[in-house]
Amino acid sequence: QVQLVESGGGAVQPGGSLNLSCTASGTIFDLYTMGWYRQAPGKERELVAQIRNVESTKYADSVKGRFIISRDGVKNTVCLQMNALKPEDTAVYYCYIMKPPRTYWGQGTQVTVSS
Repeated sequence: QVQLVESGGGAVQPGGSLNLSCTASGTIFDLYTMGWYRQAPGKERELVAQIRNVESTKYADSVKGRFIISRDGVKNTVCLQMNALKPEDTAVYYCYIMKPPRTYWGQGTQVTVSS
């Protein structure tokens, strides 16, 4: 069993930055993919970024060059540094980990970008 606890969401003005953090409990290995999805009102959940190890990351086109995903294998933590935030980044952000045979999800954290 894995539990994910997220933190770092909030409200910020356009152009601002936020750092999301997610800590996983249980036995976690670096080879398990971790990452973030987001869901805006009225839209489907979409992949934001994922990381397996430092050489294997993936980003949505809409966040490339602005967001950076990283992980700490000792602390079982994955972070999402979000820079140059735009109003269209407003959504609930969900942390996840793919630990076979299932995917585990966090409870979600709200990010609101508005002037």
